[in-house]
Amino acid sequence: MGPGNRPLDMEWLEDFCALAETGSFSRAAEARAIAQPAFSRHIRALEEWVGVDLFDRSTHPTELTAAGRKFRPLLQQVLADLEAARIKARAAQAQGEASLRFAATHFLSLSFFPRWLASLEAQVAIGPIQTMSDSFQACADLMVQRRVQFLLCHRHAGVPNRMDEQAYPMARLDADVLMPVGAPADEGKPRGPRYTVERETPVPLLAYGPASGLGRIVDHHLRQAGKTADRFRETFVAHHAALLRSMALQGRGIAWLPGELVREDLEQGRLCRAGGPQWDIPVDICLYRQPSDMAPVAEKLWEVVAAAAR
Repeated sequence: MGPGNRPLDMEWLEDFCALAETGSFSRAAEARAIAQPAFSRHIRALEEWVGVDLFDRSTHPTELTAAGRKFRPLLQQVLADLEAARIKARAAQAQGEASLRFAATHFLSLSFFPRWLASLEAQVAIGPIQTMSDSFQACADLMVQRRVQFLLCHRHAGVPNRMDEQAYPMARLDADVLMPVGAPADEGKPRGPRYTVERETPVPLLAYGPASGLGRIVDHHLRQAGKTADRFRETFVAHHAALLRSMALQGRGIAWLPGELVREDLEQGRLCRAGGPQWDIPVDICLYRQPSDMAPVAEKLWEVVAAAAR
């Protein structure tokens, strides 16, 4: 292995600094608590790695060569930077252990999560919180990669999701219902829905994208009800329930939306139910956790959540 290509041992750098400071191989070896022959080999190995002599061994005390004098301040800065990086990394680790890291699907991160978190604060000390909001598929990826401790999402018992299949512990926090809704009929007509699930012609459907957990639940429900794809005409696809709601308000079709999202719209007549209660899909709001041990603050939160869910 040629000069500059052999692996560098960090101990050699500390040995270099000790010899540059003392000017004596024996005193430097003693200060570094290493036998002098081994210490000398370290210095020679460092010089081979650099590719030049760093010390003039013909002088007493041993002095740095011109290359060594150039190398010394640069090395001292590197060692100082490494120590600063070590301190910052440990501080980040300590902060991470004190933080709660959640992944939450889009709608729940905006609606359910803030008030649920507020209700927990009276029961458990909650420190820094990191929340990532995305589709269910992306949130599940974060859990598998252990980038988050918890996943908040909707769940349907008849539609096992990725977390269920991999046996992640789960607690049920609340319940909601997905209901078919759409804009009311035009003015001058009875104020029923513009479109209904029962109509004979294909129904314009505002659908969830393939990465959406709600989409899998709705698809399962329609298959179980015998509503095949030819009964619907997808006019818009999105992962966000809030975006599908906006399209429904514009009269572009019907969508199965969480009752929590459309309650006021229904009360104020901006949206109408597009099917009877038999078309409603009950869902749970659930929290999944990592199956392995987590930081104490996360374990304490789970203890409170699991106790309330029982």
